[in-house]
Amino acid sequence: MERKVSIIQVKNIAVNVFFSPEEEDYISLTDIASFKNPNEPKDVVKNWMRNRSTIEFLGLWEQINNPNFKGVEFDSFLYASGSNSFTLSPAKWIEQTSAVGIVSKQGRGGGTFAHKDIAFEFASWVSAEFKLYLLKEFQRLKAEENDRLKLNWNLNRALAKINYRIHTDAIKENIIPENLRKNQINQIYANEADVLNVALFGKTAKQWRDENPDSEGNIRDYSAIEQLLVLANLESLNAEFIRMGLPQSERLVKLNQTAIRQMKSLTMNTNIKKLKE
Repeated sequence: MERKVSIIQVKNIAVNVFFSPEEEDYISLTDIASFKNPNEPKDVVKNWMRNRSTIEFLGLWEQINNPNFKGVEFDSFLYASGSNSFTLSPAKWIEQTSAVGIVSKQGRGGGTFAHKDIAFEFASWVSAEFKLYLLKEFQRLKAEENDRLKLNWNLNRALAKINYRIHTDAIKENIIPENLRKNQINQIYANEADVLNVALFGKTAKQWRDENPDSEGNIRDYSAIEQLLVLANLESLNAEFIRMGLPQSERLVKLNQTAIRQMKSLTMNTNIKKLKE
């Protein structure tokens, strides 16, 4: 499971959190357990997993969230749980039931991680106080991630608006004849904006509005970061095409080809992926 790792400080304990490719948050049970037993946190996790109530909770979570969960194996664990001889490790639970709510990682930064639903349940068992602080720091982390995403989106939206001015200036200087009425001028601007929309999104602004009657704003307000970056590039490129005197039909083909190449490149670019982190 590929990880994007963050660390939050809870009661002077560094707790690792990672965001899975399935867009789910997983929190280190090993780190949480160190609050109770810093020397042998693995034993804390194993003791928790011996409880019948824990097995019931884990099984229910998997049944709700994991279509590949092995119910027969789960029933055998549930039947044996609570006895003095019963032991269960995270690795054994994962291997025999195909569980996804708990993951075990080796090496540096490894340990036992669990989906946040399960991690908070474990934190309650370890310490009610620790769970409350964990919740507070986790919520702060998510708020910071959301703010960062909004900032990245707004920066790229602003870049697109700056390039839009370059684009409209080129239209004004090279396409709009003298003495047109304001509504005629606006129509020319809208027509050229739709050249970019069709090149990048495959549809005009009106077509998008017709398909999304309940959405506020326009097609560009719902664009991904990659699309906004390409849009900014297309606006500058189209401005140069206009100054070169290329006809609209030829410009549209060139812009569409450029949009395809750049979108393919950006979707594979690790630096763009970091902007979303």
